[in-house]
Amino acid sequence: MRVTFSFPNRLFRAAGAGHSREPTAGPRFARTTEKGHGRVEYRALEGTAILTVHQKWPGLKPEFRVRQRGIRKGKAYEKVVHGITSLPPEKTDAKRLLGLVREHRRIENRLHYVRDVTLGEDACPVRRGSAPEVPAALRNAGVHLLAQVDAGNHARAIRRRAARFREAIDLLTSPV
Repeated sequence: MRVTFSFPNRLFRAAGAGHSREPTAGPRFARTTEKGHGRVEYRALEGTAILTVHQKWPGLKPEFRVRQRGIRKGKAYEKVVHGITSLPPEKTDAKRLLGLVREHRRIENRLHYVRDVTLGEDACPVRRGSAPEVPAALRNAGVHLLAQVDAGNHARAIRRRAARFREAIDLLTSPV
């Protein structure tokens, strides 16, 4: 099992790690360029040892920093994300890590788009204590149920099940 976790630069600075650069051994640098959908994006991943140097998490390896620069809708942007992974250093070259980070972001963005836009999670008025976990769990169950439906997109599947109650019941009672 692999675990890759990334967090934005502002949280990294808040952890007290600063901006020190301590390169790690091995092939720890990769770069990609992507063009499409009205944007150009450059990504560079480099291995770091910042957290272990500062002894915030002793024994933590490998760590990495991804710098993204690009132009979207005619405006330039730059973003820095730091991450950690449970993969052993000998199995994580920079090119593979960059691919894993990109895939992780793609999956996260798709799931959050469905939850935020299609299911209106951000508009949910439930905010106190552990109460928000209940509607979040129901939304997650709905997303997983709708993944079984061949409808093209979640919004279309929701509209169809709302108009055809029997299909909604069949979806809930069918074996997985």
